[in-house]
Formats: sequence, C-alpha cells, structure tokens
Amino acid sequence: MRPRVLCGVLAAVALSVTACGGGGDGSTGKAAGGGRSGFPVTVKDCEGAETSFDGPPEKIVTSNASSLEMLMWLGAGDKVIGTGFPPGKGTMPAQFAAKAAKVPVLGRMVIGKERLLGSGADLYIDSFASMDMMGGAGEGPRPEEFRAAGIKHMFLHSTACAAQRDKPVTDLSGVEEDITELGRVTGTSRRAAELVTGMRKKTAAVRKALADVPESERPTYFFFDYDAGTKQPVAVCGKQVANAVITQAGARNVFAGCDGDFKQVGWEDVVAKNPDWIQLGVRNRGSEAADDKAFEEAADFLRSYGPTKGLKAVKEGHFLRIGSEATTIGGVRSADTVREIAHTLYPDRVK
Repeated sequence: MRPRVLCGVLAAVALSVTACGGGGDGSTGKAAGGGRSGFPVTVKDCEGAETSFDGPPEKIVTSNASSLEMLMWLGAGDKVIGTGFPPGKGTMPAQFAAKAAKVPVLGRMVIGKERLLGSGADLYIDSFASMDMMGGAGEGPRPEEFRAAGIKHMFLHSTACAAQRDKPVTDLSGVEEDITELGRVTGTSRRAAELVTGMRKKTAAVRKALADVPESERPTYFFFDYDAGTKQPVAVCGKQVANAVITQAGARNVFAGCDGDFKQVGWEDVVAKNPDWIQLGVRNRGSEAADDKAFEEAADFLRSYGPTKGLKAVKEGHFLRIGSEATTIGGVRSADTVREIAHTLYPDRVK
C-alpha cells in the first residue's frame, strides 16, 4: 500500500462510527458473563499463531477508537488503560462518550513501541496487522518483546487480516466474530452474544426486505473517500469491511473486484463504472455543522470536476451523506449503517 493511501486509511480506522447504536449501554462489566468461567481461551492472529488466556485481562490498551468502542459495548471499558488514535469529538455513542474521554491517550496515531511496551498493559488489541504497524511510521514490537513485557497481543480480524482473506467479504460475520472473540477474552460472552444477535436481527430484516430484488437490478455504488484525496481516488475493495456493508445493504460495490482492502484508482476507472449512487465518505469533523459542510464540499467537487460531473449519480443527485467511519470500520454499529444505506436506496422497502 502506498504511503498516501495508508495515511488516509489509518485516519479512517482511527475514529469511531456515527450511526445509531445496537441497544443497551454495554456497561454491565462482570455481570455480562464475568468471572473465570469459559477459560482458558485461545485466539489466533492473522497467520494462525495462537495466544491463550487463563482469565480475563485487567489492563488493556487498544490500538484505536474502534476497538475501544467494542470494549465499551461489551462492558469491559473500565479495563482500558490507554489507546492510540483516540476517538474524535462526537464519534463515540453518547452513553460512552464521557468514559471514553477519560481513557489516557498513548498516541495520537499509532502508539510508539517503547510507550506501548512500558504501558503496564496485559493485553494489546490491534487493528493494524495488515498495515504492518503503519509501515514506515514505526516498527511495532516483536512477539518476543510483547512476551518480555507481559503483554498478550490479539487482533481484530475484520480489519487487521484483510490480506489473508481468499475472497471478498459480503456479510458482517467477520465483525461478529471479532465481537464474540473479544467477549470470550474479556469474560463478557453473554453480552457479546446479545450484541451479535441484535446486529443479525437488523441485517436479516434488510435481507428479507430485498429478497426478491435480483442481483442484476441492484444499484451500483461507489464509496468516494473524499478525505483520502481528490487527485487520485481511493477505492474500497472486496476485502474491506465496507464491501460487506454495501453488499448487505443491497448495492453492488463497483470496485468489489479489486484485490485487498483499499486501492488507488483513476478517475477514468470511476467514470467507466458510472455508478448509480455515490457515498460521500467524509470523516467526522466533530460537529453536525462541520460534517454537513464537508459533505457539501465533497458533492460540489463531484459536480464541478470535469471527469465526474457527467456521471449518472452526480446528474441525478444520488449522494449518500454517511461518514467514512460508519462504513469502513467494523463494529456493533455496522448493522445500523447497512440499514441506513438500504433505506436510502430502497425507501419503500426498508423503513
């Protein structure tokens, strides 16, 4: 992945999504399944290497706000002693905002190696395996260094292991598995099951509503990552969580066929696809007014830029103003994004 694309992708991964929540405040702690029942627990990294837990961790560091939010939903947020890529203003669900704001920030972006190893954590939850700890921005700790520091290292597969997938992702099963696995590791399996059930209920309702819409009649869809740059667009490919969200919502990602998770493409490629709908992928600016301004700037660019102003979606005003984080970052609220996109595309079918 090229450095400019990587920077844009990491910025997207850094923040939490902004759609509606999955129900409940996730603050149940040990009541959600706690104690040491269900242990030992063994998890695997993207290459299949195993890490075992004899009991739930007590001091957790998260690589970014998405993994922090997952722990909040699970009721394990009080175990977090630090995070990288902290949540931006207004990006956390309201019920978690105050607690999340108190989590020490160990890095505005990727946490530095020495600071991570010296954090006192007994678990580091990593979203960046496929990005090699941000490539040139700094080399992460080696497995033996994690062991020497007493830190166990686990990964969110839905975001970290895209490179290891052998086919595109078209549903949220990977995200659900991450939530389930975090529940097992933190002793909150009961809460994890509740969250996954809620997600599945929402996506099943969308699938049912669209069951009789043939694949060939589903609208084509382009995710325009406005903040990744306009000179050369960055497409979300088939192995990115966004492809699953778009597919579940009843649309056809025009770049589902590109390998990996993100890829730089040319505007001529977008023009050739001539999508029916374009999502204005703007990252959270911290307020509704600022977000609206950024969405309008993205739309204005497409309306005025020579190669794109003739696109079908642009001429018909078929824009979706849904934040980048809500689509490209897996989490409990991914199911809400599926429903939001589906409602926009099929307002008579999905209420």
